[in-house]
Amino acid sequence: MDEDERRIRDQLMVVDALVRAIDRRDEVFRMIEASEDADEAIRRVGQLLGVGELGSRVVLDLQFRRLTRDQRRALASEAEELRSKLPDGQ
Repeated sequence: MDEDERRIRDQLMVVDALVRAIDRRDEVFRMIEASEDADEAIRRVGQLLGVGELGSRVVLDLQFRRLTRDQRRALASEAEELRSKLPDGQ
């Protein structure tokens, strides 16, 4: 895997984590609220969404303005664009 592909895959992982978090925002909020501290929240959100630590950290840093429908559509579109740049489309 070359550097461009690695960068695209990393970016796609982040965007996918955000889309999943937006789609399951109520569960994500409850998970964060129930966590004792940020480390536990990162771990629990990662388990809930099936993402790694980086994806979990990005979700915890999510700004509320990103929860609008147009922002979700923009993220989904960005994910599709990134996938189209990958040799296997995933």
